[in-house]
Amino acid sequence: MHSSTARHVRRIPATGAVVALAAGMLVAVAPAAHAAAGATLPFTSVEAESAASTGTRIGPDYTQGSLASEASGRQAVRLAAGQRVEFTVPRAANALNVAYSVPDGQSGALNVYVNGTRLARTLPVTSKYSYVDTGWITGAKTHHFFDNTRLLLGQNVQAGDKVAVEAAGVPVTVDVADFEQVAPAATQPAGSVSVVSKGADPSGGGDSTQAFRDAIAAAQGGTVWIPPGDYRITSSLNGVQNVTLQGAGSWYSVVHTSRFIDQSSSAGKVHVQDFAVVGEVTERVDSSPDNFVNGSLGPDSSVSGMWIQHLKVGLWLTGNNDNLVVENSRILDTTADGLNLNGSAKGVRVRNNFLRNQGDDSLAMWSLYSPDTGSSFENNTISQPNLANGIAVYGGTDIAVRNNLISDTNALGSGIAISNQKFLDPFHPLAGTITVAGNTLVRTGAMNPNWNHPMGALRVDSYDSAIDATVNITDTTITDSPYSAFEFVSGGGHGYPVRNVNVSGATVRNTGTVVVQAEAQGAAAFRNVTATQTGAAGVYNCPYPANSGSFTLTDGGGNSGWNSTWSDCSTWPQPGQGNPDPDPGRNLAKGRPATATGSQDVYTPGKAVDGDANSYWESANNAFPQSWTVDLGSSYAVRRLVLKLPPSAAWGARTQTVTVLGSTDGSGYSTVVGAQGYRFDPATGNTATVSLPAGTNLRYLRLTVSANTGWPAGQFSEVEAYLTS
Repeated sequence: MHSSTARHVRRIPATGAVVALAAGMLVAVAPAAHAAAGATLPFTSVEAESAASTGTRIGPDYTQGSLASEASGRQAVRLAAGQRVEFTVPRAANALNVAYSVPDGQSGALNVYVNGTRLARTLPVTSKYSYVDTGWITGAKTHHFFDNTRLLLGQNVQAGDKVAVEAAGVPVTVDVADFEQVAPAATQPAGSVSVVSKGADPSGGGDSTQAFRDAIAAAQGGTVWIPPGDYRITSSLNGVQNVTLQGAGSWYSVVHTSRFIDQSSSAGKVHVQDFAVVGEVTERVDSSPDNFVNGSLGPDSSVSGMWIQHLKVGLWLTGNNDNLVVENSRILDTTADGLNLNGSAKGVRVRNNFLRNQGDDSLAMWSLYSPDTGSSFENNTISQPNLANGIAVYGGTDIAVRNNLISDTNALGSGIAISNQKFLDPFHPLAGTITVAGNTLVRTGAMNPNWNHPMGALRVDSYDSAIDATVNITDTTITDSPYSAFEFVSGGGHGYPVRNVNVSGATVRNTGTVVVQAEAQGAAAFRNVTATQTGAAGVYNCPYPANSGSFTLTDGGGNSGWNSTWSDCSTWPQPGQGNPDPDPGRNLAKGRPATATGSQDVYTPGKAVDGDANSYWESANNAFPQSWTVDLGSSYAVRRLVLKLPPSAAWGARTQTVTVLGSTDGSGYSTVVGAQGYRFDPATGNTATVSLPAGTNLRYLRLTVSANTGWPAGQFSEVEAYLTS
């Protein structure tokens, strides 16, 4: 939400913790029952931490205010001057965009190499648009650490080629690279009015504001053509109606301005397409209209194929925008919202867009003054909103949120929030049917420092009034939430009920705490909700304030994997902290977060705790020693380890030299069992047992492999930890 009103304030005396989880490349797996989540994008992204590098990997980390917590996948690679990341090109491409961070106050460049040959052009990097402070937002810290920089390579590269970026002069943290095949620049449409014919300067040296205004006036009912070039506009455009503004493509036609269109009303039929608007917004000033569009484009308008960057808000929409379509666009590095339908939106469709690094909600509807009605967010891909939600619906009637892919939310935000938080009056609460269908949420949800406990990946919030609309949540995939999957809460602390919620067809994998976090009175029905690798318990059911009423969970059938309930409402479940386990024979390591100093190809650390003896972790080759670590979630008196390799006879007998270390806090490790050779032989099951001494108490178990007679790497298909000797 783009608002100066303090938000998310809740008076609940509780404590919480932040967990660091292993994170790899983002892969969206949509249930077969519905369309694939997210946008169809013209580029393919590669995470820096999955590429070859001479730098240092940081993360994973979920701690508010840390650099890694804002990175895609919560990991990135830090480069000192002269160090590089080398990406294997995933597809044919001729353009590169890199998400990066540099230390505050510094600027420099990334050298670019294609198959070992350095290009003449570099990628500029700067902290100018980063390190934003919003002290008036309760719970905020300095944030917005990353930025994006792009380059046309001047040549075509093919899948399998190597593209490297190298820090030149200043340290650079590289997050992700986007590879794109950009089509040639479009040609001028017949009958259009070129801004250059009205005096615009495509070199960017002169002020082109009046030329744009004159071209718009001359092209009423037609098209304004923005040829390839860089254009500088020093004040906003208004009176824009019944006209198309068209560029040669967002990599070619670039308008430099922090305020593009600013108007309170329009007759409509405005179509803005195929160019870039890049601003110079370095801070968030809520009283300033530093937006690509501020106000109204009018009915039956559209925005398509745009690249929008370095503004406060992409589109802050008020007044009549009926039947507006916003599609196929990129909104990057805004200090506040990506797009906000600020009341009165009817029939608006926001679809197939990519949003990265917003300083507030990436996409929001806020029903101030009059309700947003019959509008939708569909098939958008959203990554790294760093101070709020991926998608937020604050009030409104008959709203839909469908088939979006949202990842890596940070402080004060969920992946999706369906809320009656009003911020200001007159506000129009949720009404009719709210449809939340087919969405995929990856590493979403966050610690709320104002509540001092977490927010779920998908939150339904009766913040300022009861939720009486019907909320249907269907076909949802929630993966690697650091805390809970579904949260039902009255975030203002008043205990308003959450009612009429139906959750069906959800797949939940690897939640840090619980599947359902119920903190308000009310009711929800669940059907065909399956969960695996739940961190603490299936359900936390503790409405606030105490004695405000109960929250009823109705089992509609087909639910599995989350039937336990957190037993103590006076404490908050910590990530990975289960209720006391009645089974002393349980394998404490199974399904727990695992990391390693290195991995070979797809043989990642989690394969050693997935319960499948045929899958395995393999360390980086020819690089002993290598360590593998698992977080058991709590400190345990572990007495026995069982180490396994795949049982197949194809795995020849071998001896691995292993040192066992332990830690209670994840930072200081001590040796539990010194280096010993352990024999793995398929004739005897390919297992080895390690007895731990009495008095051993650890939460973090680390195995360091210094030799292997069968292969030049550490290898485990399963690591099992038991309380029994």
